[in-house]
Parts: sequence; structure tokens; C-alpha cells
Amino acid sequence: MIVAGFGFRSGATVESLNDAYDRARLGREADVLATVDDKLTLVAALGQSMRRPAVGVAARFLEAQETETVSEAVLQARGVGSVAEAAALAAAGPGARLMCLRVVSEDGRATCALAFGEDE
Repeated sequence: MIVAGFGFRSGATVESLNDAYDRARLGREADVLATVDDKLTLVAALGQSMRRPAVGVAARFLEAQETETVSEAVLQARGVGSVAEAAALAAAGPGARLMCLRVVSEDGRATCALAFGEDE
């Protein structure tokens, strides 16, 4: 299973998320989209347009993930270095690995990272 994790700031749009996804996906399609649970609405809208399920990840599960990328602002606000990377890893399950570090959308408002679970 491939999971696309998303992080984004206020002012992000579905187009922002889609652009970050297109930049991150490396020609592969995600099976599931994920983000922190309190920001699920926008990712769910993208998921609907892509016909993919979207899941929210509780903050405590994000904080348990080790991310390759560290944004000091995100670390202060969310307790994790990258919401996109942490959401992808958490949603992909135990043993998940990043296949793409977070990538930023052209407008700078969204990030996307991809992780795959052990069954991939």
C-alpha cells in the first residue's frame, strides 16, 4: 500500500495539494491519502476527486514518527518535523518506509510525501 501524506498551511487549496502530490508521486499512484485529523476536510476533497480514501491521523501517532525532514515551525506547532512525512508513515502502518521525502507545492502552501507499507 502506498500512502500520500499531506501537510499544508491555511490558504492551501485542493489545487495546492494536487500539485504537491504530482511533484512527489514519482509516477506511482497512492492507494490512500492521509493528513493530521484536524485538517482532513481538504485532503478528503482531493481524495474524492481522485477516487481515493482519505484518513486523518491523530496527533499522538504523528508525533511517534521519525521524519527525514524537519521544519522548525512545524516542529513547534505539531511536535513533528514534517506532517506530510509523519502522516504517510503512520497511515502506512508498522514497518512503513518513506519512498519520497516531502515535496512542496509551487505555491508553497502544501507538502506531500509518500510512504509504502510492508505489503508493497
